[in-house]
Amino acid sequence: MLPPFLQDLPALDVPFPEHVVSARAVRSDHALVVFFTFHKDVELPQHSHGPQWGMLVQGEITITIGGDTRVKRPGDSWDIPDGVPHSVHIAAGSIVIDVFAEPDRYPLRDGD
Repeated sequence: MLPPFLQDLPALDVPFPEHVVSARAVRSDHALVVFFTFHKDVELPQHSHGPQWGMLVQGEITITIGGDTRVKRPGDSWDIPDGVPHSVHIAAGSIVIDVFAEPDRYPLRDGD
């Protein structure tokens, strides 16, 4: 579980309900840092966007980047170059820190 001060960061409008994925963020002019907590298993189909770097804090994910599939465990990281197709399965209970080069990748949720 994230410490309270991280849970108090602004929530993001991600395409999952809060009971499936909680997302808290820090945004700058250059990047968006997101603390994701996965309460249920999540499948993200293949997609692409700007550069992304991430690290698994807790749990397990299976990520495919440009056709290369890897299982990631706590402490493992990944680097997704600009425009490279990727997909991921995230196990319930996982905590992920993702940094997107697109500061507006996800909007802040209304009221946050």
